[in-house]
Amino acid sequence: MRYILVFLAFIVCGCSVDKEIIAGTLEAAVNDIEVVRDNVIACAASNLNDGRTSVFLYPRVGVTNIRYFETRTSNSDKNDFSEYDEVEVNTQDVFNGYLKKIETRVDEGAWVIVSFEEDGKLHLCNPIQIKKDSKPTEYLQDSVAVTNLDSTMPIFSWSDGDNDDTVIYFQVVSDIENNLLSGTYTQQKTFQYYETNNVVLNVTRETPPLLELNSDYNFTLMGVSEDNWVNLFVELPFTLQKN
Repeated sequence: MRYILVFLAFIVCGCSVDKEIIAGTLEAAVNDIEVVRDNVIACAASNLNDGRTSVFLYPRVGVTNIRYFETRTSNSDKNDFSEYDEVEVNTQDVFNGYLKKIETRVDEGAWVIVSFEEDGKLHLCNPIQIKKDSKPTEYLQDSVAVTNLDSTMPIFSWSDGDNDDTVIYFQVVSDIENNLLSGTYTQQKTFQYYETNNVVLNVTRETPPLLELNSDYNFTLMGVSEDNWVNLFVELPFTLQKN
């Protein structure tokens, strides 16, 4: 699935890593193992102020050996695995490990691929082109409105920023301890917890709990283009209130 996932202000402020190239390419990594392309949900966003890029992925339960590769130049062929060097990075937990983040320095225009192993196969995401300078991710908290706050089924609606090529939206509702309660994708600019009539992809693993009145939660939104670049990123706390 080429659309991702994705990811909160605290997500893009984690500890940073410097680039360290491992002696190996993606071409070497795919030798002697069955490869499944376009089967890792991933996306990338520019950080707000530090010039770095955060690559997010959804690690299905039981996957191992998460790896990160990037091309040497912006002129590299995204489909030529010999052009991708493996870079040693640390993965950081997002939503207490429900998602993962790799934060690194990568040049504008370069292509990146993340992979993991599952059932003896190497699964790859679609190549993601870095656009941190040409189309930096917009952090627009005011673009989201939350209504129906006097019930256990709040409604979230939003508008795009300056970029008009967003094709899918990733929504996360989480509790104050940062546990993911629901993770869904819609093509429409609205989502109601927990109605799935307009959900086109659902990464929620268990039945979401009922929200409680007079309780605090967080809503995270990522607007993603077809090439898995995050155009819009919003983190918004909200409180359900009993009338």
